[in-house]
Amino acid sequence: MEIDPLQAETVRTIYRWALTGDGAQGPMGLKTIATRLNDQNVRTRDGGRWGISAVHQILTRSTYMGEHRFNTRDHKTKAPKPESEHAVMAVPPIVSKADHEAVRARLTSRNPKWTPPRVSTGPNLLTGICFCGSCGGAMTLRTGKGSAGGQYRYYACSTKARMGEAGCKGLAVPMHKLDDAIIDHLESRLLDPGRLAALMEQLLDRREEWADQRRSHIAEMRKRATEADAKLNRLYEAIENGLIASDDASLKDRVAELSSIRDQARADAERIGASVDRLAPTITPDALNRFASAARRKLRDRTSGYRRDHLRALTQRVEVISKTEARIIGLWIGVEKGPR
Repeated sequence: MEIDPLQAETVRTIYRWALTGDGAQGPMGLKTIATRLNDQNVRTRDGGRWGISAVHQILTRSTYMGEHRFNTRDHKTKAPKPESEHAVMAVPPIVSKADHEAVRARLTSRNPKWTPPRVSTGPNLLTGICFCGSCGGAMTLRTGKGSAGGQYRYYACSTKARMGEAGCKGLAVPMHKLDDAIIDHLESRLLDPGRLAALMEQLLDRREEWADQRRSHIAEMRKRATEADAKLNRLYEAIENGLIASDDASLKDRVAELSSIRDQARADAERIGASVDRLAPTITPDALNRFASAARRKLRDRTSGYRRDHLRALTQRVEVISKTEARIIGLWIGVEKGPR
């Protein structure tokens, strides 16, 4: 198996949109990606329009990270076989394994079969990702009455609530304290100007590498268009010289095929070139500080969905160890443990 430069660029674009968005908006869902591809007149390998299932297949198929699988279903019943029975062949990767696994994890976390809709869209910050560090059970949100007669909200171990102390001694933490502690930690780790500068330096290096790759793809597309155009010219010369009959049954199909390859390659070269031209200017320290300040304000806004979405983009689960200690397990920030 070899990489098709025409289709590989589309695959990379789909993964980039799923992970980080297009620069104007954040990570995209399946429907948004399909709509955007169709709006930009990007076709599938077979020349068709994009749908949710086609995008999902690209984002979940291991072939694109270099592992092509055979023998995945029973040939009679079509039922999926255990992964241990799959035959795996190494192929040239189009995306990294880390990006593939990050996309799979994101899709799984947003799949209503695994995560109830209220977990993904509910207003509470930690609903669905907060767990008791003692028993592993979910920490659910509960309401109590304060000494002054008012109500307060807290996360409590669901195992203890269901089985009593025989199941777990349990923990109960005020909602606002735990929410604020988690946000404080993410803010200090991710929005420190020094850390942002280091991350942006890496990003700029990767952006230049990305631009070089795209320029290489542009050259490949232009070469493909030139080769197809040259073949068309030779066909026309052969017709003029009487070497090929103009009514040859296969001639029309061959001309259409070469014309399609040439036009598609030119269009892809133009589209890739436009994406390189749209690269953002160099990021300055002042721009980083403005970004960090704006992000902090949004993280502190309890009425906005930004902080919940930002947290879920980075965090798989929060484990409450004690009333003063929690563990954050994230998709890329590793495991953090300390006084909260």
